[in-house]
Amino acid sequence: MTLEVAITMRQGAFALDVAFEAPAGITVLFGRSGAGKTSIVNAVAGLARPEAGRIAVDGSVLYDSAAGVNLPPHKRRMGCIFQDARLFPHLTVAQNLAFGRWFSKTGPEQARVVEMLGIGPLMGRRPGALSGGERQRVAIGRALMAGPRMLLADEPLAALDEARKAEILPYFERLRDEMGVPVLYVSHAPAEVARLATTVVALDGGGVLRQGPAAEVLGDPQVMPLGPRAAGSVLEARVVAHHADGLSELDAGGLRLHLPAVRHAEGAALRVHVQAADVMLAIRPPEGISALNVWPAAVRELRMGSGPGAIVRLDAGGQALLARITRRSVEALELAPGREVYAVLKAVSVAPESVA
Repeated sequence: MTLEVAITMRQGAFALDVAFEAPAGITVLFGRSGAGKTSIVNAVAGLARPEAGRIAVDGSVLYDSAAGVNLPPHKRRMGCIFQDARLFPHLTVAQNLAFGRWFSKTGPEQARVVEMLGIGPLMGRRPGALSGGERQRVAIGRALMAGPRMLLADEPLAALDEARKAEILPYFERLRDEMGVPVLYVSHAPAEVARLATTVVALDGGGVLRQGPAAEVLGDPQVMPLGPRAAGSVLEARVVAHHADGLSELDAGGLRLHLPAVRHAEGAALRVHVQAADVMLAIRPPEGISALNVWPAAVRELRMGSGPGAIVRLDAGGQALLARITRRSVEALELAPGREVYAVLKAVSVAPESVA
């Protein structure tokens, strides 16, 4: 199922002009506050009307200014998940799920949704007796029970603390991999994007900077809608071994990557988000250091900032890797495209939520 969006709209001084296609899986609208992410979600849901353009899901037109088509929200069959769960406080979890079913007779079996989200023990409780993470899981379940053609998730984890976010992320992964319902997901958290996204649409100032797979978009030094401090890379890796000292060993395209123990079996395919600020560079093989990850690499591109910083795009064994260093270091190391270097990454610098 494919979502097609090509719209223009104005809200006060803000102008939105975007065009993109979102294939199956989770498509993340990524960018800073005010980039237009929520405006796009509202237009797809039918809560805001564009000035012109077209929105279609799998060929079914939801909005077309030229043809005079503008389906009302209840006919678009969109399941919405917000920052706050918006459950009915006077209903139990089971009754909230049943309300979702009221909108459709063709949604998934309740037992499957309950099992996938791990909410079986919560069925008799009311929202006031649930944690924030539990309420969001129930909200996801209610949206699924309505049998939507697509889910719209507008920063669903923004109101949760880090522990609750870590609790919810695996359920969005299962939703992506098992349910077959496409998701349009809003986020400004790079690690979250790297972990969940099938496709990333990077936005800035009401326009699309770039669209593509997470590794390509997040690894492009020209696409940094949140600024250089948020720059990072996505490494595709596979678990090789778990060691007795609490470290896991991964193979990232021929690169050996050591991390604190990951909760995945040997052979599992993973994504690892590496922040550019955590990557150091050396022109000779470093010796006598505590960092466990040292990889030969080649400089492919330099992006000099307006301040003291610079972003270096590296090719490390076929993997795109970003390093954020100072302009002084660029000059001292005489870095230029083609220069061979060594990339250094401390094992403990990669947080557990950055591996999935």
